Amino acid sequence: MNYTFVVIDDNPEDILKTKALAESFQNLSFIGSAQNYDDGIDLILEFQPKLIFLEINPSKTDSNLSFSFISELYRYLKNVPEIIITTNTKEYAFEALKYEVIDYLLKPLNVRDFRKAVFKLFRDIDVNYTIVQPPVEQIQTIEAIKQSQNITESNTENIEDKVSENTQELENEINDEVSALDTNIIDEDETDFSTEPEIEIENPSDELIESTDAILNTEVKDGIDTIEINEIEEDKNQPSEDLIYAKQKPLVICVKSYGDYRYIDSEDILYFEADNNSTDIHLNNGEMITAFKTLKHFENVLPQNQFLRIHNSYIININQVSRIHTGNTVCYIKNSTTKLPFSKSYKDNVDLIIQKIAGGNYLEI
Repeated sequence: MNYTFVVIDDNPEDILKTKALAESFQNLSFIGSAQNYDDGIDLILEFQPKLIFLEINPSKTDSNLSFSFISELYRYLKNVPEIIITTNTKEYAFEALKYEVIDYLLKPLNVRDFRKAVFKLFRDIDVNYTIVQPPVEQIQTIEAIKQSQNITESNTENIEDKVSENTQELENEINDEVSALDTNIIDEDETDFSTEPEIEIENPSDELIESTDAILNTEVKDGIDTIEINEIEEDKNQPSEDLIYAKQKPLVICVKSYGDYRYIDSEDILYFEADNNSTDIHLNNGEMITAFKTLKHFENVLPQNQFLRIHNSYIININQVSRIHTGNTVCYIKNSTTKLPFSKSYKDNVDLIIQKIAGGNYLEI
């Protein structure tokens, strides 16, 4: 996998050194550099690289490079690139963890530390947990149900052809029954019931009429017999129990760690909380599970119709929200005293949560 990268640094010599080290990896491709805040933002928005080497403590203060550079990216990009901090002080190392950076490297850059940082990036390509989706057959069947609700004219013609074929089969079956009734004996099923006695019908003509009426409703239009198949109409409008089960089956998340597979029903998750380079998953039973992936990774893979990020540190389950206070910028969790803050950069996601809740069985008073 090819990763494009940019270098944002106020020192041209440091840019060249970082570029040289990064290009020693065949998976990394340099696309540009910038020496100040504005040029750096423009460069990233234009080319949208996979990786950023960022200086956050520049010698030239007018370059305005700092952690605010990362915050600005969240305003414009849904998927912010991976970031490796390159600076000359340890002072901001702890704060950098809050921004979920890949690594924090001190200048002058050490080859070994640089290599480890890049390998962390490559490691993130291999996901250590999987999301268990319904089988492909179930997904295809669900899509078929959705499509059947919006049948086009051409689909209607196909259905009419199938109904016609089924009608002919039913007529053939009725003819076979008439032939059998000549001997006043009828089999209830084509299956061989050798132990069951044959049933004699006193009024075969009445039985035939009743069974035929139960299957077909006929009427003459323009000299042509029109046949409506009631059972087929019911089957077309009534999905089977298997299809209903497949449609309602919830998403399951599997957290994998060294051969340990932990399966979590997504409906049991209250929220995800960032914890340095790992993420804590909080469940409705009070349990907390740690997954060794960043919150940004979860944001990219979780379905947005169920989970939305509301803060640099939190992703919330929309179905678990009991209250949203826009004045205090907090979201409340159902059946608990837990309240999570949401930031201005994720205000749009909070608005989506409000819209989704209002779109259901909803009464506002």
